[in-house]
Amino acid sequence: MSLDSIPATTSKTQARIGWGLTTLTILFMLFDAAGKLALEAHVVEATMKIGYPVGAIRPIGVIALICTVLYAIPRTAVLGAVLLTGFCGGAVASKVRIEDPLWSSVLFSVYFAIIAWAGLYLRDDALRRIFPIRR
Repeated sequence: MSLDSIPATTSKTQARIGWGLTTLTILFMLFDAAGKLALEAHVVEATMKIGYPVGAIRPIGVIALICTVLYAIPRTAVLGAVLLTGFCGGAVASKVRIEDPLWSSVLFSVYFAIIAWAGLYLRDDALRRIFPIRR
């Protein structure tokens, strides 16, 4: 059975929820990147607490911005989601290293990545064809 033979069924509600989750993801990441690019005091403090030098904050912000832009463009959204997942993995590793609380701090990035992928999955027929949910 080819992927083309699997029917794509995106309801309007499903697409709206998907775009809503996608929009939340994009807005959060833009806010995060902007804080890093502007070197806002609380961002600098939090990033240094994790163990990164001040000189790494802006490059991290640029990476976050690039991943977000790729995620926001429908043609590159899957690549953007993969890159955002990697970005979130780095955040998890950083939080584990400083022994932050598991459920609230360490896993926040995991929750965030799930929301990003859920938004994309709900609005993208091709992604649902590749990874169908079976009953």
